[in-house]
Amino acid sequence: MRNRSAGQVAHSTVRPNPETRRQEAFRTFLRTTDGIPVDSVYDPGAVVYEGSESLPDTSGTPARDLVFVIAHGFTGDVDRPHVRRVAGVLARYGAVLTFSFRGHGRSGGRSTVGDKEVLDLAAAVDRARSLGHARVVTVGFSMGGSVVLRHAALYPRTADAVVAVSAPARWYYRGTAPMRRLHWLVTRPEGRLVGRYGLRTRIHHRDWDPVPLSPAESVPRIAPTPLLFVHGDQDGYFPLDHPRMLAEAAGDHGELWVEHGMGHAEHAADDALLARIADWAVGAAG
Repeated sequence: MRNRSAGQVAHSTVRPNPETRRQEAFRTFLRTTDGIPVDSVYDPGAVVYEGSESLPDTSGTPARDLVFVIAHGFTGDVDRPHVRRVAGVLARYGAVLTFSFRGHGRSGGRSTVGDKEVLDLAAAVDRARSLGHARVVTVGFSMGGSVVLRHAALYPRTADAVVAVSAPARWYYRGTAPMRRLHWLVTRPEGRLVGRYGLRTRIHHRDWDPVPLSPAESVPRIAPTPLLFVHGDQDGYFPLDHPRMLAEAAGDHGELWVEHGMGHAEHAADDALLARIADWAVGAAG
């Protein structure tokens, strides 16, 4: 396991260019293999290559070959401000495809809190490939972090690099107060009502059967795909034994960044961190 300090980033041949003219993002529904409609937004992004004398052509089908597929955390969706902010930063480095997991926002179905959501991500990655992108980087936050790890294990080499931010290592964790509240939300009828009407998240009432492959069990199956774990030392949901367990499972093909003062998931990932993640991904997916 390579463990890089927060300030070190590999050199990239792509730099953000906030002044480049960009096409408008467009929205569409994807269809998963089990028939769930998944709301998605595709942003062609804008990048310029070092040393080039002219900007890349942004007309028609995107010529850029890199796309970030973003997997949000539990109770997020494509319209949430924190998800749009993440997409906006990553769009400086390549195209971006965001989507709402089942049971979230405008997507159909009900949330299974990390199980069937792997089918939603698979549909989003397939969509990214169909748009002509040769390189796909999956970036997941919290629940989405567990999903990108499971997806990379179950759909080998469909992603060219994988980033899991604030991801759990194991299921059924109740060691922190926020996770105890989350378990109440998911397992109690009154909690699911709060989820539906208060958080725009429709949660399935059935228990997992069978229990899906855990993130820590998934990680060894991802090699040789480049893998990055990012975790805050102030994460109130999952303490540092979670990323360390994931890092140990990854061995030499993964990398761990422990971010000083960072809390949990998208809300805690500032623009500077997102830019470093994007820079790592551009190099790793190359």
